[in-house]
Amino acid sequence: MDLKSKIILIYGPTASGKSDFALKLAKKVNGEIINADSMQVYKELKILSARPSPKDYQKIKHHLYGFQSVKKKFSTGDWLKLVNKKILEIKKRKKVPILVGGTGLYFKALTDGMVSIPNIPNKLREKIRLLHKKIGSKNFFLKLIKIDPLVKDQMNASDTQRSIRAYEIKLFTKKSMYEWFKGTKSDYDKKDFYKIYIDFPRKELLERISNRAEQMIKKGAITEVKKFIKFKVNRSKSAQKAIGISEIREHLRKKTEIADMIDKISIKTRQYAKRQSTWGRSNMFDWNRVSPNNLGKFLKKI
Repeated sequence: MDLKSKIILIYGPTASGKSDFALKLAKKVNGEIINADSMQVYKELKILSARPSPKDYQKIKHHLYGFQSVKKKFSTGDWLKLVNKKILEIKKRKKVPILVGGTGLYFKALTDGMVSIPNIPNKLREKIRLLHKKIGSKNFFLKLIKIDPLVKDQMNASDTQRSIRAYEIKLFTKKSMYEWFKGTKSDYDKKDFYKIYIDFPRKELLERISNRAEQMIKKGAITEVKKFIKFKVNRSKSAQKAIGISEIREHLRKKTEIADMIDKISIKTRQYAKRQSTWGRSNMFDWNRVSPNNLGKFLKKI
């Protein structure tokens, strides 16, 4: 299998071993790794986002990790602009770009193109956010599928950010978010990509997630959150959504014991992994699904 002319994409739920596999693959194909995880862009969230280690950086060149301030807004569009530049730079060096992460929207923007939706007035956006807060996720989702039935099979009630976005788009533009998606085009051909989806069995993944939560605390996640709190990051910023921040903050206020805090982090991470898997099943049906047990065999074939 010749992957040296491709842009390689690696997606999988959190704790599925994506980064480790990307390192091995990069060595094999003379590649460089580009981040496709929305939390790993933040320089202040090294432990909570499970960013690759300095040793990993020494082995293979990494791009777009830990460069953005948690105080700044960073959108999918911002990421795509930077990624397009990085892909060109890597290809000029006769290397293989390998994008790895668990942010489905990043991959969708790269392979399908960015949606050029008109700017929605802040007053309307705030009004919709207040409605979501007032009636809760489930009732909000029921209202959403009434005005936009197309979203029903594409997301679920727990996907707060996307539900709110779909609602505001439909209300302001009178068109479904998915109708807007249909009118987009990627800068690349489908044949430019080789797409790998690490399909991890749920039971094994849950064990890995529990271990990861404990390891994060041992590595200094509490200190990381103490520093994060001092930055006084606006609640609306994406970095505030990093798993572990609210749970550790609760512990620091002496509302939970360490064991309870670790449990809460594990539960939230499991929920996130489930959403990532749901996204994968709904949007990545043309990706090459590889079981973690077969990753070694996959590398030997290259």
